[in-house]
Amino acid sequence: MDRTPIAVLGASGYSGIEATRILAQHPRAELRVVASDRWQGETVEKRAGVRGPAGRLRYAPQDRAAELARECAAALLCTPVDASLQLVPALLAAGLKVVDLSGAFRLADARAFRAAYGLEHPRPDLLAESVYGLPELGAREAIGRARLVANPGCYPTAAALAVAPLLRAGVLASEGVIVDAASGTTGAGRKATEEMSFTEVMDDFRAYRVLRHQHTPEISQAFSRAAGREVPLTFTAHLLPLRRGILATCYARLAEDKTAADAVTVLSHIYAAEPFLDLAASADEVSLKAVVGTNRCQIGLAGAADGPDASGGHHSMASPGRLVVISAIDNLVKGAAGQAVQNLNLALGWPETSGLDTLRGFNP
Repeated sequence: MDRTPIAVLGASGYSGIEATRILAQHPRAELRVVASDRWQGETVEKRAGVRGPAGRLRYAPQDRAAELARECAAALLCTPVDASLQLVPALLAAGLKVVDLSGAFRLADARAFRAAYGLEHPRPDLLAESVYGLPELGAREAIGRARLVANPGCYPTAAALAVAPLLRAGVLASEGVIVDAASGTTGAGRKATEEMSFTEVMDDFRAYRVLRHQHTPEISQAFSRAAGREVPLTFTAHLLPLRRGILATCYARLAEDKTAADAVTVLSHIYAAEPFLDLAASADEVSLKAVVGTNRCQIGLAGAADGPDASGGHHSMASPGRLVVISAIDNLVKGAAGQAVQNLNLALGWPETSGLDTLRGFNP
């Protein structure tokens, strides 16, 4: 089978390394171009531990990335927002399909983009054209037709997969949703700062960017699109002393005539045939160990009611009508590079699970 040439730009960050490793083993992709100023001239084998033809590739400088990528059919951009804003128009003009892992094209509203990232968006036309790449929430056909896919952020992926189907089905009340989510340190990117050093992070647990996290408008957008109305949101991110994984705990109230069993039915129906969605028997079973190293998302829920809980167990001690949905993903795979390859597969007409169904965790 002929392989299709693919470029990974910004290949020395954590998501870039992950994308490089996945594509190097992909049955239909040929990793043709990798770009990184930091590792310019070095081999992929040395830096990413990849052997074979992909391992012999050398990292090109970022200023040559768009030029070199012209020989490829598609590119994954693992670059910061400002770099993606520059690269995407050039790559689209060269005829490539682009999956952008930054936040440059995720928000449909240019004003929301400015508030989140502190920049004026130079291409609102591409904002309007880009497709938000969450295949499990009904975007598959649009991704298949898209030139530009905005790969969702890690926290928004965990939150939207847990809550959006329930909002769309009218299971939740309109009073709003609270999302508390904790991520491993790779979610902060690959930068050397005192606050991210081992000594500072280890044996600690703290919230960060409280009420000013850049992913808040993205989560709000996903919730509001699903509900067909504005959904009040409180989102708080926390830093775990782990390398990988996100655990998101989402709090909501059931609509007046709905039960936790209805919520279970909705998620079971929506996700029954999804290759990367696992529904746990209870909220207590959701764990990072179940998903780290894979492209899977695990979801479980618990509902408070006057009678037995959603799983048929003991009476709840919480106020009636309260629903808690918990999700777990690997922030670098389903939260970044794995989902980007999933979107790439759809955009190029390949089986959605290509290159992803062989990923495995290491538990125990």
